[in-house]
Amino acid sequence: MTSMRWLALPAALALLNGCTPSTSAAPGDKDTAAIAQGARELVQRVNDESYERQRESGAAGWVAATYINDDSQLLAAKSQERDLAYQADILAEARRYTDAKVDKNTRRAFDLMLKGNTVLPPARADDQAELTRLSASLEAHYGSAKACADPAKPETCRDLIELSRVLAESRDPAALRQAWIDWHNTASEQKQDFQRFAELMNVGARQYGFKDTGDLWRARYDMSGEDFALETERLWSQVQPLYTSLQCYVRTRLNQHYGDTEVAKTGLIPAHLLGNMWQQDWSAIYPLVEPYPGVASLDVTGGLKKASYDAVKLTRQAEGFYTSLGMPSLPQSFWQKSMLTKPADREVQCHASAWDIDMKGDVRIKMCIEADEESLRTIYHELGHVYYYLAYNDLPPLFQNGANDGFHEAIGDTVLLSLTPGYLAQIGLIEAPQQSDEALINAQMKLALEKIAFLPFGKLIDQWRWGVFDGSIAPDRYNSSWWELKARYQGVQPPVARGEEFFDAAAKYHVPANTPYTRYFLAHVLQFQLHRELCRASGQQGPLHTCSIFDNKKAGEKFWAMLGKGASQPWQQTIKEFSGSDKMDADAVIEYFKPLSVWLEKQNQGQHCGW
Repeated sequence: MTSMRWLALPAALALLNGCTPSTSAAPGDKDTAAIAQGARELVQRVNDESYERQRESGAAGWVAATYINDDSQLLAAKSQERDLAYQADILAEARRYTDAKVDKNTRRAFDLMLKGNTVLPPARADDQAELTRLSASLEAHYGSAKACADPAKPETCRDLIELSRVLAESRDPAALRQAWIDWHNTASEQKQDFQRFAELMNVGARQYGFKDTGDLWRARYDMSGEDFALETERLWSQVQPLYTSLQCYVRTRLNQHYGDTEVAKTGLIPAHLLGNMWQQDWSAIYPLVEPYPGVASLDVTGGLKKASYDAVKLTRQAEGFYTSLGMPSLPQSFWQKSMLTKPADREVQCHASAWDIDMKGDVRIKMCIEADEESLRTIYHELGHVYYYLAYNDLPPLFQNGANDGFHEAIGDTVLLSLTPGYLAQIGLIEAPQQSDEALINAQMKLALEKIAFLPFGKLIDQWRWGVFDGSIAPDRYNSSWWELKARYQGVQPPVARGEEFFDAAAKYHVPANTPYTRYFLAHVLQFQLHRELCRASGQQGPLHTCSIFDNKKAGEKFWAMLGKGASQPWQQTIKEFSGSDKMDADAVIEYFKPLSVWLEKQNQGQHCGW
């Protein structure tokens, strides 16, 4: 679930203010006014050129993701190559103005031009070409990967969708184990390309004054990289006790269902039994861990099928939530150009993503929607990106981004918190919710299996990559380090031994696609913080978990105003104007799940929690 701007400059250039290659030249004796004017002119030129560059790179990326073949991958790689060359030229010019004395808005635009990139271009043209080729190849491999019992017989092949369905629906441990193994084995051959890709990214980052690519990625948050690392640890420490209680309870219930041979009463949970390929969302095993079976049915998938939902109807339903807040309807081009279902005639990248193709309103979704609860929640999330695009499309291109990347991921998920049982009943997907303590705990458990279960996974992916980039995780320890982190944070283990001949990290889209992942961890904190403030603005009374802002124009007005700020000011200022605090805080997570937390403590009495 990602937000896509391909490699266009506003989201692509990055350089710490004052961090320059050792070859940079001093501006000499040019007077201050001339330097300031040069900085303003550069910012204006980048803004002016961004629209066309975004249109070209966005189109190339879109075709590469929705028509996977050699031709589209070549076009995408060449487009990225041109972008990298353009970035190199701009950066060479921009470093002459790092100390320019300019007005606040120009300084903000200039800083954004110098910050926030995922990849910085190596100086050598052949390195740039290799980098872009590897990028296109890694992502294409993931998108077209299949596990085949007999490669000569296509009918024996299963893709990620089919294998994920097994993990979500089957209760046969042997079938679950095989589906998990089959998908993870498809990633093994990507290890060598990824290693070289990481090396080339580090070359570019170091040429611009960063220690490595991880240092570059941490530099985008309007604070030092060291402070940001401490901030993520602080947020994790706030939510870790709740996650530990959830893992303890789920492990006990899985042990009761599968027995000691599959799940030990203590320690780590086998990865294939949690209903999700990466153990980031445990919603699929809700029937196995439901606190009060039969109380307050939450069968959203059944409701979707009963009401004959298809991809368009489901997307229209999600659009209706946003318009109920006073936000605009989606443009007609969205319905004409989006990919909402998986085509039968070609390979596509089904991983859900939202796209802002031209920074002027050509917004799209790429997704393979099915009539199930996962797709419903995903489309509400992706439209959060789309409405963020639309809210800030009037800003200059360099300001067209989220307050930080965690905000961009949090918007749709903030809306998801309003998909309460009351709302789902209102739109006819479940029966009217029962008002009882048992019904409340069931609802909170269902959501915790999605939201709380995700938190450690959201943190560990980049923690692993930061280690790869800084060299503390060498290629001969890629896989063992991956599973050490998954054990440490998630409390899970692989279902079978996984040596260094495997490359299990690349079985997750964001690794071969080179998409930073800490944004999702931040989003899972921010969404509760934003939700609480919107509920206050709406005037609703009662516990936080009962609040839905559906059809509340006051909350919508506050929401839309925040979205419209984009990246025009530091995120700390944006969130302070919105909530009164300039910090991200997981306190709202704890407040929201307080009923479940108390219940879990009672259920886990006598158990050995932790691992």
